[in-house]
Amino acid sequence: MNELAPQQPFRTSQLEENDGPGHNLSDNATMGEIIAARFSRRGFLKGSLAVSAIAATVSPMALMLADDARAADTKSAFSFEEVEAGIDEKHHVAAGYDADVLLRWGDALFPDSPAFDPKNQTPESQARQFGYNNDYVGYIPIDGSSEHGLLVVNHEYTNEHLMFPGIVKVVDGKISVSPADKQRVDIEMAAHGGTVVEIRKTEGKWQVVRDGKLNRRITANTEMQLSGPVAGHDRVKTNADASGRKVFGTINNCSGGVTPWGTYVSGEENVHGYFLGKLPEDSKEAANYKRMGIPEGVYDWGKFHDRFDLSKEPNEANRFGWVVEIDVNDPNSIPKKRTALGRFKHEGADSIVAKDGRVVFYLGDDERFDYVYKFVTAGKFNPDNRAANLDLLDEGTLYVAKFDVDGSLNWLPIVFGQGPLTEANGFHSQADVLIETRRAGDLLGATKMDRPEDIGPNGVNGKVYVMLTNNTKRKDDQVDAVNPRAKNAFGHIVEITEEDGNFAATKGKWEILLKCGDPTVADVGASFSTETTKNGWFGMPDNCAVDAAGRLWVATDGNSPKETGRTDGIWAIDTEGGARATSKLFFRVPVGAEMCGPLVLPDMQSMMVAVQHPGDGGEDWKPFGRPSYYEDLSTRWPDFKDDMPVRPAVVAITKKGGGKIAV
Repeated sequence: MNELAPQQPFRTSQLEENDGPGHNLSDNATMGEIIAARFSRRGFLKGSLAVSAIAATVSPMALMLADDARAADTKSAFSFEEVEAGIDEKHHVAAGYDADVLLRWGDALFPDSPAFDPKNQTPESQARQFGYNNDYVGYIPIDGSSEHGLLVVNHEYTNEHLMFPGIVKVVDGKISVSPADKQRVDIEMAAHGGTVVEIRKTEGKWQVVRDGKLNRRITANTEMQLSGPVAGHDRVKTNADASGRKVFGTINNCSGGVTPWGTYVSGEENVHGYFLGKLPEDSKEAANYKRMGIPEGVYDWGKFHDRFDLSKEPNEANRFGWVVEIDVNDPNSIPKKRTALGRFKHEGADSIVAKDGRVVFYLGDDERFDYVYKFVTAGKFNPDNRAANLDLLDEGTLYVAKFDVDGSLNWLPIVFGQGPLTEANGFHSQADVLIETRRAGDLLGATKMDRPEDIGPNGVNGKVYVMLTNNTKRKDDQVDAVNPRAKNAFGHIVEITEEDGNFAATKGKWEILLKCGDPTVADVGASFSTETTKNGWFGMPDNCAVDAAGRLWVATDGNSPKETGRTDGIWAIDTEGGARATSKLFFRVPVGAEMCGPLVLPDMQSMMVAVQHPGDGGEDWKPFGRPSYYEDLSTRWPDFKDDMPVRPAVVAITKKGGGKIAV
């Protein structure tokens, strides 16, 4: 074991679990205020549930009549035997399904990739291996196949205490991590970014094609290009890049998407934690960075790389917080940061083609009291000419959402010169507006949300589903129609219907699909249907997927021994008919892990999910009862070998004997 350097406080999943204190100080209405006002005038919500939670206010006879009325139309769109909620060292999937580990941190991606050796890691080996903390998972078919294609995966961040031996010290039941050296920092940088890898289904089982010609690792050092309105602007020029167009790396890649033209887009989320140092006194970026929570200094990268030290490169932070597009058809292509989609803490970039051929991207800003956005391309998607689509994301209109008490929704254009977005408010161009997208949303009066994360458009029923993870900092006087609960620990899901079924519309309507949490606790105010079992409820919705049949799948982040007495997982949620708001548990992760993905392939015969940071936070799980770290882990998933640490991994789920998932 290496001798420990002077200790620093232990940090566990800070960029993810501590999503920032909430840097939105505007007076805009909160979603909670709007929801509360709306539903106080509409009365008791349909489907607001569990008998023990409502018996005090609703008579048994009324409950029986309501159940009878629903019985004729409560058939779920999902057919599977539900997993039992709980916590242990392993993953669990519904009976009749296989859940096979496809890719683990450190797995080889190329014929020349070195074998994974956790005690002798190097930046060079990590750059040729599968990265850490897999989050978004996407699939791009090869020749239209659902059994042969490219898997694209985001690597969000690193957990030093789970990754590296000999760096943790335990004192009085608490652990601290030694300060990083350059070698460790460079390994972490190589473990960030993304993976593009060819996969093939053979005899019903998925396999990695390690000699795939399109296989690629993208890291925090990969050369990239700023494109769109911000490219070349003075506020993104640095000592190392006087052009303001050449950027190295992408960081904190959370959720993302696959475009209709077959590229991979990745959202840079909690970029604030990678910067340290103090801005020069003459810098004009202080207010801008404060609104983004920069710097937080979770990582030590700035001690060894000047670009992450604000005192040396005060503009570098403006070059992060964007949506990155990667052309997977060319492993040597330069990824582009598409600045027209705005700069904030991006969670997801799901897209859909509108009626007129323009493409709409839905975007969440994952912080307490921040906003929901969408981007509509100026040009139209050409299904017959892929090359004609490759720069569609450089021109279009970014909108921010304002939810009203009457259930209406207005998409407000974020365009320089319109409304308050003028020189009088410090904007001198569209580039300024996009660099400070959050402040633009403040001035436009957008609705302050409870951590908007993934947003999934549904091409089958025309709806859009917004995952709102939680917001325990919302006070009683801050609730509104679309964020109805103060101290919202469990989150909720909002359903949007765009006007005339047009995803490019600037108006729409909204409803709450689900208020999450334990429905047997009246004070929680959850609204799962009465068909939801004790295993079916959940908290903290995060990622989502809509399958080819238009069914909604939701992954969670934050269910734990302390919060809900269960691990995170994948829940299937009915959105139509009498079964609406019924939720069923399909897959659950091992102790300490977060559930990411999910992805249902086009033929609906495979699902890919991502298990992130297994084994973290062991002190909250009674059977373990102490912090979990490299030498003393609450689980050794997925290898369960004494010489292997926990390893984030992508899991491939298929039905035994073949067939469609949950059908």
